[in-house]
Amino acid sequence: MSPVAVARGVAIALWALAVHNTLACRGLFWDGSSFLVNLLDQGHFHDFYAARAHVDWVTQAPVLLLARWGLRDTQLLAMAQSAALFALPTALYHLALTRVRRDPVLLAAVLAIVAAVYLPTSFFIIGEYNVAFACITAVMAIALTTDGRSRRDAAMQLAFGLLCLRSYEAMIYLGPLVAGAILWSMRHSDDRVTRLLDVLAALAFVGAAVVSAITIVDYWDHPHFMKVRSTSVDFWQNMQFSIPLAGFLICAIAGVRRPAWLQGRGPLVVMGVIALLLALSPWWRLVHGPSILYPPAHYVARQAAGMLLAALLVGMWLHVALRDPPRVVAVMRQPDVARRMVLLLGALTVAAAIPDIVLTRLWSGYIDRLRVVVDGNKGVVRAETLPLHDWPNKLFFQDWSYPALSAVVSRSPGQSYVVSDQDYLSNPPFEPACGLLPKLKGYGWRG
Repeated sequence: MSPVAVARGVAIALWALAVHNTLACRGLFWDGSSFLVNLLDQGHFHDFYAARAHVDWVTQAPVLLLARWGLRDTQLLAMAQSAALFALPTALYHLALTRVRRDPVLLAAVLAIVAAVYLPTSFFIIGEYNVAFACITAVMAIALTTDGRSRRDAAMQLAFGLLCLRSYEAMIYLGPLVAGAILWSMRHSDDRVTRLLDVLAALAFVGAAVVSAITIVDYWDHPHFMKVRSTSVDFWQNMQFSIPLAGFLICAIAGVRRPAWLQGRGPLVVMGVIALLLALSPWWRLVHGPSILYPPAHYVARQAAGMLLAALLVGMWLHVALRDPPRVVAVMRQPDVARRMVLLLGALTVAAAIPDIVLTRLWSGYIDRLRVVVDGNKGVVRAETLPLHDWPNKLFFQDWSYPALSAVVSRSPGQSYVVSDQDYLSNPPFEPACGLLPKLKGYGWRG
């Protein structure tokens, strides 16, 4: 299979996953249900966090428009929310794949990002980092494949820079990296308009780093962000991330120590085993109970995923920029080695999609069971009376977002809420409004 065919196949698979996840209303997972009820109850953008507002505006606009046009079916609104959240990063990764499809080394890097950064952290799709990471990947792909004279390329980079200006705190290091690549891509440009657009795009990404830095300083002592920092080293709990990461580290270390290793069967064996382990990961618990795929770990692994993304982007830039590269890079550029990497990482992407599909099906069943509870009761239902810790309920339970989720899936919101017995001190919502009982007057799950 040619690299172009692999790129096309992965793009189709990503869109198929986006449709599947939209129909399952996966945007409701964790914070997503609270975001949706706040949008509907308040009637305006839920941009509580200024440093991420641009991503929120883009992904929340479809829901607000549909609500203002009179749509009151919370199932369809949840699908609209999910569609916006999944379509944007999918479109951006599709763009990146299209731009690099003629360069097998760049294509292999983008496939690695999809398999080890996007799919292992996107169950928490409400997280703005999903869009930010995809946008950064697309911009780097454009910067490394443009001829420096295309006004369309420069305009796209500027538009993406404005989106990322207020997108996510990881821009503190991703912003300058991409800004540097954009300025580097200008070296052969002699068109004043293109150069102006490129400079403005680079300034937008530098501005994103400044916004991120200010935000980090302002929120450094906030209880929620202190908790986030303390759990950032627990990325290993996300098997969907740690399994491919282990494969990358083995191949990187072996390749640097002995570049000729990359020309043999070693990478095929290592990545073949890694892909097999990843594809079978949903069923590890059958032989070892604690070895479960855990959707909340997608949230925990996002900082480590951002660092892996940065490393892969640097590698892409070095591949294009270095004329006299180290031996390991020279070996990777060999046509046979590069094509083999594309095929292996294409297979890894397919393997990474299997846990995503399995978890989404479990999520659909979880939503159906919760609907039965809220539609069959009146008043407050104590969450502790439900089988929260049974399989697979324990994969999706979050105490403070339960009222919002139970309201969204209810045929008559307000008739019944599921509420957890917690003091909202040990595990508080990041914003007080997210812990309130939603009204959703006039809305209902019509399906």
